[in-house]
Amino acid sequence: MAERGLAMATGKKSNDPKLSTQQYISVAEIKEGVMIMKDGSLRGVIAVSSTNFSLKSEDEQNALVAAYQGLINSLDFPIQILIHSRILDIEGYLGKLKSMASGQTNELLRIQMTEYIEYIAKLVEFANIMSKNFYIVVPFSTEATGKQTISSRLKRLLNPVAQIATTEAEFLRSKVKLEERVNHIMAELGSIGLRSLVLNTEELIELLYQSYNLDTASVLHEGGLKEMKVET
Repeated sequence: MAERGLAMATGKKSNDPKLSTQQYISVAEIKEGVMIMKDGSLRGVIAVSSTNFSLKSEDEQNALVAAYQGLINSLDFPIQILIHSRILDIEGYLGKLKSMASGQTNELLRIQMTEYIEYIAKLVEFANIMSKNFYIVVPFSTEATGKQTISSRLKRLLNPVAQIATTEAEFLRSKVKLEERVNHIMAELGSIGLRSLVLNTEELIELLYQSYNLDTASVLHEGGLKEMKVET
């Protein structure tokens, strides 16, 4: 199931190695809201809301900078800040407006709505307005990640069932440690005034799909992230 999801994310068929892009990415599997990398390490992804820094007063800006500095200084592990920029897709919004305009009985309001729809469509077309989503990628790996001795390889060959059970147990232990890091970062983000949520398996696959299929991908998070309004 995870391999099928990863194949969907890359937009290629997994049964054709000539067409598959999986060999070029470092993600081996996605399950339980966690990315499992090919080296055995884990990744959790946090989606973060934004705030309009320019509209803040000087004191508010200084407070935000100090809070962000506190977040960075509280970490004893690396993080990756990902900004996902896409051209704004408002086809759904314009479709709703057109439907409302066609059912409008007041002629003046109908004309005004039609002009507004045309204005917004041209504005997006010529101004190239971008939609941005913000993420924090949180890693976790054990010291033994990627290291296999001759005895461990032999044990895996002789008793693959036991090896699978051990691997699953290691995954669960590592996942707990990863969740501790994720929860710490989310708590710090809350103190800054930013809302955040952890991407689940489906959302991680969708994020990968958008990253590797820029022409066909739709807007991410029409559900959860839509509620994370930008402060103005």
